[in-house]
Amino acid sequence: MSVKNLEERMKAAGGAIKMLRDSQTGPNPYPVVKPEYTNWRDEQWAWQNTAILFNQSFHMSDLFVSGPESFEFLQYHGINSFKGFEPGKAKQYVPVTWDGHVIGDVILVYLAKNKFDLVGRPPVINWISYHAETGKNPKTGKKWQVKLVRDDRSADRKNPWARKFFRFQIQGPNAMKVTTKLLKKAPPELKMFNWTYVKIAGKQVGALRHGMAGQPGYELFGPMKDYEAVHSAIVKAGEEFGLRLVGGRAYSSNTLESAWIPSPMPGIYSGDDKYVKYRKWLKADCFEGNASLGGSYYSNNIADYYVTPFDLGYGFMIKYDHEFIGKAALEKIHNNKHRIKVTLELVSADVQKVLASQYDTKGSPGERGKFFEYPSAVYSMYPQDKVLSKDGSKQVGISTWVGYTSNERKELTLAYLEPEYAAEGTEVIFVWGEENGGSLKPTVERPHKQFQIRAKVCKAPYVQEVQKAYADAGSWREAGK
Repeated sequence: MSVKNLEERMKAAGGAIKMLRDSQTGPNPYPVVKPEYTNWRDEQWAWQNTAILFNQSFHMSDLFVSGPESFEFLQYHGINSFKGFEPGKAKQYVPVTWDGHVIGDVILVYLAKNKFDLVGRPPVINWISYHAETGKNPKTGKKWQVKLVRDDRSADRKNPWARKFFRFQIQGPNAMKVTTKLLKKAPPELKMFNWTYVKIAGKQVGALRHGMAGQPGYELFGPMKDYEAVHSAIVKAGEEFGLRLVGGRAYSSNTLESAWIPSPMPGIYSGDDKYVKYRKWLKADCFEGNASLGGSYYSNNIADYYVTPFDLGYGFMIKYDHEFIGKAALEKIHNNKHRIKVTLELVSADVQKVLASQYDTKGSPGERGKFFEYPSAVYSMYPQDKVLSKDGSKQVGISTWVGYTSNERKELTLAYLEPEYAAEGTEVIFVWGEENGGSLKPTVERPHKQFQIRAKVCKAPYVQEVQKAYADAGSWREAGK
């Protein structure tokens, strides 16, 4: 019997953990954009040294929210304060479940009065859509007066080009020079996460002051019919400043330097009747149903994979100045000790042992380690690897994103650790590879063995220039509240 919704799919698979662990889905896809335009090493180099063009037109979903209660509706479903939020501004928007577990995060752009755009991965888009369709305004007791227009990512549509908006990012030390030439005048002086309209190639384009690799830049967006004209103009303007196009391979690794954790598991796979109703609303082939769980961290309790905003470094965003779903749960744990987001710098000699195991023709196939893809070694939608104490006797955290930065010549991971192990310079162990020879995911070679890799706790962000950029701006942290 075919399953119709996520709840049925989970039961048919024998539970959420088994469904996710044996999922046939790999990491998040980056369709249309080439894997590499030159090579991923040079593309990584460019975002620290010259300038790059990220093409974000295809891998993220948009949800346009409008209507007389749209402001109040979005405020009620996010941890962020909306004080001072008005057209011309944007923020990193974080909804949580009734139990305070993160659904995900997106960029929320205030387009015009009572008109917003949420941009990001589908879990938040699904959660907001559900509450718009089924929820009620707690003040009136009536259905929310909002209208939704959904623009799904290219991976979820037959025609990958059938998007409403293009979205480009110009980043890097030369980004302002590129933008000045592109606009034929100095770029607008905007604070981080503020935006305005500009003219490019005769087209009206939204320009959001933003930064992804810790460098200054703009995110440019506009109707898809203007894609080619604007894209070509950016490429031409960037020629003399060393602008490089960035492909899908390098793009997914930029977060290692800037410390954004892209894909936390949404806390919706368990819970009481409220959660069951949501899972029955979600289609069987939704993002949450097709997602995959990978890594060395194993638990029989799916809730152990969930995170709170504190784990992701978003505690500063939580503002109790408004009612929102999950408020009571977060207030209850607010003063507790929380896991702390860090970067782990893996010991290169230990990483090299894993790589060397791929060439050991004398050992059995089961002696090889899980292969490190380059530059991003993430092979599932929800990566979760164990982090142990230095002596290996205790689990002290979870790593969620791992990969290589050619700029730093290091294999790095983003992790959240127990506070007593999160101090800079602390030595820990990162466990690489899955148990019992590996799961049934096609991205996992069977058999392989686990390797323990020594690691040093470092700051998040890892790169000094990124740390300085974020500190100087006061920036996205203030804007994201």
